[in-house]
Amino acid sequence: MAPDPWEGCFWSWGLLLWLSVGSTGDAPPTPQTKCTDFQNADLLRGTNLKVHFLLFTPSDPLCGQLVEESSDIRNLGFNATLGTKLVIHGFRALGTKPSWIDKFISALLQATDANVIAVDWVYGSTGVYFSAVENVLGVSESSIHIIGVSLGAHVGGMVGQFYKGQLGRITGLDPAGPEYTRASLEERLDPGDALFVEAIHTDTDNLGIRIPVGHVDYFVNGGQDQPGCPTSIYAGYSYLICDHMRAVHLYISALENSCPLMAFPCTSYKVFLAGHCLDCFNPFLLSCPRIGLVEEGGVKIEPLPKEVKVYLLTTSTAPYCVHHSLVEFYLQERRHQDTCVTVTFLSSSITSSVKITIPRQQRHGKGIIAHPSPQCQINQVKFKFQPSHRVWKKDRTIIIGTFCTAPLPVNDNKNTVCLPEPVNLQASETVSHDLKITCI
Repeated sequence: MAPDPWEGCFWSWGLLLWLSVGSTGDAPPTPQTKCTDFQNADLLRGTNLKVHFLLFTPSDPLCGQLVEESSDIRNLGFNATLGTKLVIHGFRALGTKPSWIDKFISALLQATDANVIAVDWVYGSTGVYFSAVENVLGVSESSIHIIGVSLGAHVGGMVGQFYKGQLGRITGLDPAGPEYTRASLEERLDPGDALFVEAIHTDTDNLGIRIPVGHVDYFVNGGQDQPGCPTSIYAGYSYLICDHMRAVHLYISALENSCPLMAFPCTSYKVFLAGHCLDCFNPFLLSCPRIGLVEEGGVKIEPLPKEVKVYLLTTSTAPYCVHHSLVEFYLQERRHQDTCVTVTFLSSSITSSVKITIPRQQRHGKGIIAHPSPQCQINQVKFKFQPSHRVWKKDRTIIIGTFCTAPLPVNDNKNTVCLPEPVNLQASETVSHDLKITCI
């Protein structure tokens, strides 16, 4: 059963007060060297929620230093001149340390010069935490970035609400869905909780929330059924958690790799795959959002629109990023039935395919194909005209058409490339053509 949202709210008061008590300071003194790891809870020991705040700094990224009520955080190496990122994990059914947390903190510290504070509450997801850690951050609210995983995303939202939306940024990594989809704005993450709120959705049909909760909401591969995750319940725990945790691994990959995880606003995943959402003009004025630490996700307009659904495809393994291309096929003559053509891009070692459907009595069909290599590294394109349902004899139907492609975002026609000669296709046969696209 999912935790009550207000139980997370109670202990978030501790985080709230901890952020707000104290006096300011400049550069840190020499830090102490005592390191503290995450707690491990015993399910039989009750539900007392012992929240720990562990500080990680660029000078010692592997050493988590426990921030205690009586300590001065500056003595631990906290630098008030840097931004501060708070990482809040989600519900821990077994009370164990999150397996991803060390890699996540390391990636954050390598990607940006900041203080990183991990909020450790593995002792449970219920209980009341009233005590404040009486020490200092001494930083502006806008310099604070909360990254919350699952239930932790909503906890971050509650803290942001107490600050009246003046925290700099909240990132929700597959915010929890059970008990929250119909919750009020006060009980869950929403765009009013920070100056910029984003959410990465990867498990909307199970553990994640299915509604938009930020300024920008990334629905990765439609928001569910992530490539490479088990599709059978016989896979056990991995079947239950793989889609949900993909948001965490995507974010780590965005921190560690330069290839962009770029997304495109659209009314639905189906409409996006059909090739009807090709740029970010509406509502982002061509500034396409990207997963990662880029300021406001790369969106360069004010005021920020709210609850914008954006879509992207990924591969099944790290670094997950792909390049999206529009592919189009124009028939010379209309047909009295739907025409299905499979288009396959080939590079030196990778193939990617998509099926285009041209509706009956129409000449034009299009779709979106995702490929790990840049489009200029695609050296060949293959076509296969899917046969009709004439199972009793070989279908010898031939179609002729023109093929064109363009990388997303498609802001104009300058990057569109068409094969110089018509494509002749007979049902069930594969035809190959060289594809020559200049690298920009």
